[in-house]
Amino acid sequence: MVTVLTVILVIIGVILSAIVLLQSKRAAGLGAISGSSSSNDSYWSKNKGNSMEGNLARLTKILGAAFMILALVISFL
Repeated sequence: MVTVLTVILVIIGVILSAIVLLQSKRAAGLGAISGSSSSNDSYWSKNKGNSMEGNLARLTKILGAAFMILALVISFL
């Protein structure tokens, strides 16, 4: 059982690494913290969830959570 879960963990880790590398850089810097970014109200930022970038970000969150949960389960076994 642990071996199967470990193989799944490795596969998720490789896929997660590839997805993170596919994402574009976020060069907003410290200006994004205070909300002074000029693209806050643009069409692109409002519809980011429907774009490829939004899908990659969503998939990164899902796979990251699955990776952490699976690692925790393996550690308890």
